[in-house]
Amino acid sequence: MLKAYKYHIYPNDEQRLFFAKTFGCVRFVYNKMLADRMSSYQESQTCIDTSIKYPTPAQYKTDFLFLREVDSLVNIDS
Repeated sequence: MLKAYKYHIYPNDEQRLFFAKTFGCVRFVYNKMLADRMSSYQESQTCIDTSIKYPTPAQYKTDFLFLREVDSLVNIDS
């Protein structure tokens, strides 16, 4: 027998802002890394090239300062 639990949270305004920033940064880093890989694939038309050093989420922090506002582990996990 399978069980499922549903939870509903009611965050206050400060927590909503925190969640919005966190999820926005995760979405941005994921899409940025995906775009980098897609552009490199379109240039070479081969599978993922292991000789290319793709940027890490930590390297994006120097270009996009808003990524410093959220926890670093969130960006790494994205």
